Amino acid sequence: MLRWNRQRMGQDLAPTPPRNSFPTAAPAIAHPRAPTGEHTATWIGHSTVLLQLGGLNVLTDPMFSQRASPLTWLGPRRVQDPALALEALPPLDVIVLSHNHYDHFDRPSVRRLVRAHPDAAWVVPLRLGAAIGELGAARITELDWWESTEAQGLRVTATPARHFSARSPRDRNRSLWCGFALERNGTRVYFAGDSAYHPDFGEIGARCGPFDLVMLPIGAYDPRWFMHVVHMDPEEAVAAYYDVTARHAATPLPLMLAIHWGTFRLTDEPMDEPPRRALARWRALGLDEDLLWIARFGETRRFGR
Repeated sequence: MLRWNRQRMGQDLAPTPPRNSFPTAAPAIAHPRAPTGEHTATWIGHSTVLLQLGGLNVLTDPMFSQRASPLTWLGPRRVQDPALALEALPPLDVIVLSHNHYDHFDRPSVRRLVRAHPDAAWVVPLRLGAAIGELGAARITELDWWESTEAQGLRVTATPARHFSARSPRDRNRSLWCGFALERNGTRVYFAGDSAYHPDFGEIGARCGPFDLVMLPIGAYDPRWFMHVVHMDPEEAVAAYYDVTARHAATPLPLMLAIHWGTFRLTDEPMDEPPRRALARWRALGLDEDLLWIARFGETRRFGR
């Protein structure tokens, strides 16, 4: 951190965009639930996605606060507000939380969700359950990598990720971090959580695929000498998509939703750069552009075979 801060002092970094300047869309949410056989994803912002899986409502990494910080007056502040208010969510059945960093595990959001959706099942990595329980959640399952559980009719498998955990200088790596593979009635979704590029993406696809939707992080990657061990850059995210789909060449390729960009200024790259680089790499590889979803904030899209 000290080296990074010294380096930044001599750099002319791209300015942070004006508040709420990224494109938005009106969420097309089914209330209270989607019809059987209909599967949609709505990008709320950062790594928060509402999945409506044929009558089941699933939320990933709920982050609705204005700062990714333990303080309300200091720390990374949202550049883009949540595209769907927490109060506007449909009844939630399952909430998955990938790790304990402040931009993914937000205590005020968890506390409000517990009050509004007391029957929701929470699925978290090892040793994170107690922190969720302290906020009032009752139905909590902890998973190690490759462990699975059934939650409200959803098959949830914790998948490997290359990252770390910490909320203070004293608790580094005391709890696990992970992604999640989700399956319901033959429809499969992969949520990578927060991760650097790693060699297990192919194994995730082999064990848990073929997927209909893949959600991969594309932002918060510069400077690479520092971030390459915790965050993918856009080109690595496209490589991860290739790895995840490689073992199922006979099935149609899934939709890829790019997440973890445009919401918080966490690192040095221009905030609008990740989708441009991801699209350039996608085109260079000759992939179908309809399968790369650079969502507007709040945009809903159907997926699945």
